[in-house]
Order: sequence, then C-alpha cells, then structure tokens
Amino acid sequence: MTESNAQMVEDHPVFAAELTPYRSLGRRGFKLVLMLSGAVCAFYGIFFMVSGAWPIGLFLGVDFLLLYFALKMSDHSGRQREEVSVSPTNILIRKVSPTGRMIEHRFNPFWARFRINRHEEFGITSMFVSGEGRTTDVGSFLNPDDRESFAKAFRNALATVTRRV
Repeated sequence: MTESNAQMVEDHPVFAAELTPYRSLGRRGFKLVLMLSGAVCAFYGIFFMVSGAWPIGLFLGVDFLLLYFALKMSDHSGRQREEVSVSPTNILIRKVSPTGRMIEHRFNPFWARFRINRHEEFGITSMFVSGEGRTTDVGSFLNPDDRESFAKAFRNALATVTRRV
C-alpha cells in the first residue's frame, strides 16, 4: 500500500450524518393549510363585513397574513442542516444556515470531548463537542428521540476512532 493510499484510508469517515430539523408540514401541506385557512378567513371576513362588523373582517385578514408569515418562517428555518463526520484524523461539524451560509468546526478526535446535558424528564437537552479551547453545539434542533440516537452513534464512533491507535 502506498503512502497516499494509506492516508486516504485514514481519512475515510467512520461515521457520517446529516442532521436536519423535522418538519411535519411539507410543500403540499403548506399550500393546503393556506388555502383552507384563506377560504375560511375570506368567507367569515366577508360575512362580518356585510353584517356591519367590519373590524372583525379586517382582523381575520390580519390573522391570515400572520399565519402565512409564521408558516413561511417555519419553512425557512427548516432549511438549516448540520453535517457531522468522524474519521481517524478529524471530527468535522459543518453547519449550514437557512440562507446557505456555512461554518465548519474541526476537532482532533483524540482531544475532542463529547458532552451532553440531560434532564430527568425530557432526556438530552443539549450536546456539545469541545476540544483545543473551542466548543460547538450539535443537533440543537433535533427532537429528544433523535438526540438520543445521534448521541449514542456519535459516542460509539468517537470511541471506535480513539481505540484504533
């Protein structure tokens, strides 16, 4: 085996995961919710305006606009993701914001520590990777079950890499 092949084998990830926030409302559901709520708001808004209670009709229009902006913001924040990989020489945590801005955090697996904060009732509340004087959070947007499974898999990968010495 040549030296470059040995280096490629060393850098091959033992663990790789892409973390994304869970969104129960897809593109089709987004449109359906807006159409249904828009129809209901329009129907009752017109009814109240014709009845002489025009402020209620205006408030229903404002309610619909607020619902639209809230759903748009939720959809936008769902575009964030984190790519986590562990290789024998490197821990890479790449965070991609909803706007596409990317930040990379690299750690030496032999100096890195994986810490979790746990609550008795809720389970894991936060996860951190620290080392070389730096700390970054991981999977802050995950639900409790996904945090548990990620923490177990990440901890096992980190143990596997550090045992290979």
